[in-house]
Amino acid sequence: MHPSTRHFRALVSSDWSECLSPTGPFDFIAFHFPEHAARCEEIFRRYTGNRITLGEACEHLAALLPGPVSAEAMDAYLERGFAVYRGVPELIAWCLERDILFMINTTAMIGYFQRVLAARRLPPLPALSANAFLRYPPAPSDPGLVFELREISDKGVHTAEVARRFGIPPRRVVVIGDSGGDGPHFVWAHRAGAFTIGSMTKESLSRYCAERGVPIGHRFGVSYAAGEPRDPGREGAFDFRDLIPVLRGVLEG
Repeated sequence: MHPSTRHFRALVSSDWSECLSPTGPFDFIAFHFPEHAARCEEIFRRYTGNRITLGEACEHLAALLPGPVSAEAMDAYLERGFAVYRGVPELIAWCLERDILFMINTTAMIGYFQRVLAARRLPPLPALSANAFLRYPPAPSDPGLVFELREISDKGVHTAEVARRFGIPPRRVVVIGDSGGDGPHFVWAHRAGAFTIGSMTKESLSRYCAERGVPIGHRFGVSYAAGEPRDPGREGAFDFRDLIPVLRGVLEG
């Protein structure tokens, strides 16, 4: 049975880049065009820090690329560059085994996840909300529900729609994010009555939430202070299977 046609009793809606994976959403561009690596990083930091919109970021990216990135080129990047934090595939599988819908909700590319899932680098996903800047023709391994994310404010809209389709109440929804780009998603979760988890929490998310009176229900991994650089070594020491008791308490309690 395709996971999107199953009955689910709870929902986890999580960001991807620097949240479940140490990689960035534009790393595949830097892999094939290393001369643009610094510019890609700058664009990523600007919109996750809420200084430009995702739409503006995509316009900047389009100006860098000489043409579309083929599925073969994405596969070549994934062979060398795909990475997840320890325990992430197992956490996703644990959720699916317990009728908890695991949805990735991210500004990373739809095409990236199409090729990830085609190569079985992650368990099957019932739903995906991701950037339509790069998307390949449909494939059997694609999630049953795919939402095109145009701006970061779409994250909450798409989480709400998936919950509605499967009849999942807000108290059985968990939202996971890491940066200010997830701020609107956390605001939605707070207003709806969902639970929030900061993963490898950047100061931009802490500030965004504090300024709006939005609590972060649980922090996992490294929590960064203002101006503190990322520490991939510290991040890699955490095992996402340690989130299972937290999810069990929220979603099964």
